[in-house]
Amino acid sequence: MTTASAHRVSPHDHAPHHHHHGDDHHPVPRPSIRVEGVLGSRLDPPFADHLHRLAHAGAYEELTLDTVDLARHRLRAVGSLGTEFLIALPRDTLLFDGAVIACDDHHAAVVRVTERRWLRLRPASAAAALELGWNAGNLHWRVRFDGDDLAVALEAPEADYRARIAPLIAAGRVESLEDGA
Repeated sequence: MTTASAHRVSPHDHAPHHHHHGDDHHPVPRPSIRVEGVLGSRLDPPFADHLHRLAHAGAYEELTLDTVDLARHRLRAVGSLGTEFLIALPRDTLLFDGAVIACDDHHAAVVRVTERRWLRLRPASAAAALELGWNAGNLHWRVRFDGDDLAVALEAPEADYRARIAPLIAAGRVESLEDGA
């Protein structure tokens, strides 16, 4: 288990962050937490029971991240209880689903990862495959190959990806499959 530290940061340590909730009620913001490492996994024996108790006390917070954010070493995000996390990890440390990033007697925070969504594209010919591959590379899309299909990791709305290759789809050179990957 890697040791790490999570420090509470006073509101004066960084620029204020304003949220509008659509009404006149402005809850007192929770203090920010600076995260400089991963304390362990939520499944590790030292954490499992403690996290369960904190969850029943309403002091268990989830920080939901997209899969692409796991590779980032610097990140600012807000957890499910409204705590702002200022993450600055060493190069040899990565976040993962279930990573405990803060834990004390009164509060704990665990990283949860959204499931990666994929857009599956099927070229109609070798020439169409080359053109689709050129577009995917030029647009810096994260892809994987699955047989004759190209699966594109969705890091933005799916419609944005389809729009970028709309001429290929309209001409029947590439088929966009609905079943995903």
